[in-house]
Amino acid sequence: MAIAALRMMFHGKLKMIGTLFGVVFAVILSNQQAGTFLGLMQKSTMLIDNAGADIWLAPQGTMQVQAGGILPITAAARARVTPGVQWSEPLIFAGATVKRPDGGTEGVSVIGVKWPAGKGGPWNVVSGDKNALGDPDTMVFEDSQRDKYGGMNLGSVREVNGRAVRAGAFTWGLVPFGPSYAFAEYDLARLISRTDSDRTHFVLVGVEPGKDPKQVAEALRAQVPEAVVYTKAEFKRSSIMFVLTRTAIGITFGTATLFGLIVGFVIVSLTMFSSVIDNLREFGTLKAIGGTTGDIAVLLLVQSVMYASMGSVLGLAVVSLMANGIRSAQMALNLSAPLFGATVILMLLLCIFASTLSMLRIRKLEPAMVFR
Repeated sequence: MAIAALRMMFHGKLKMIGTLFGVVFAVILSNQQAGTFLGLMQKSTMLIDNAGADIWLAPQGTMQVQAGGILPITAAARARVTPGVQWSEPLIFAGATVKRPDGGTEGVSVIGVKWPAGKGGPWNVVSGDKNALGDPDTMVFEDSQRDKYGGMNLGSVREVNGRAVRAGAFTWGLVPFGPSYAFAEYDLARLISRTDSDRTHFVLVGVEPGKDPKQVAEALRAQVPEAVVYTKAEFKRSSIMFVLTRTAIGITFGTATLFGLIVGFVIVSLTMFSSVIDNLREFGTLKAIGGTTGDIAVLLLVQSVMYASMGSVLGLAVVSLMANGIRSAQMALNLSAPLFGATVILMLLLCIFASTLSMLRIRKLEPAMVFR
């Protein structure tokens, strides 16, 4: 029956292409929506992912990396002497404006890191040297925003919140939901953001090798009670939940992803069912020569697996090419291996389920129809 299923598939090439097109379209639609959604979630956690910290100390009420709250600078020192802590560094995170040569301004998110430790960034440097951050009045800006900053190049001088700074390097892709990230040495960022010397915005903590971040976080909660203490995983989860529940992005793209999956299911179901209806006489012939409903079920199962496998491979290849074509610093599809694996499994389940619906029609099929 498996051989017969393959022969039936490849005999009607136009029908096979039509069914495959439906599966491929469903794969592209669902992955485009899911990839965009995951890409946006990744942007909301990129600083947490790349800061190099195992634990974050944040002002009370903080659910994601954002400007606003402050901590006493002594929090970093108290964290440093907590059992299980290998290092701790304060981090500045504040909004600022870059003045263009034409007099206009553009917003940036200034991140101040202690140098040369460099905990908190920068990363993904594509031009210049990140060690330039240790030079006086030097910052690292986002490469994709250079035109917005008035044609900024290496060595260009701009005013950031009224202070003249030089561009020492450029990163790529560090554009979250808000203004792009711009990095400065901690004291320079403190002056730009007008943060008091005894205050900071976050404290990054590294855990000693072999220590459990959760246990160290518990100790830090007792040591620094004025701060909310997150492990890296907890802070990522909090940031994602903030985007999903507190912004329109979660509702908009979450709904779009869900509808993409629903439309994909409808397309696959209709194409698979149509394929079965177009081959009713063949199925009737099988029953006339002694084939059972179970035999036809095996035939449909084999065809479903083949359509799902071939359609998934083709669809994922196309969506990968699309992702490379539209990739930019502002938007990138997050097409990960788990997403690809989930797509293949989902298409298998959809095609098999669609074939199961088709069986309801075949069970009522009379062998005598082939003689009419």
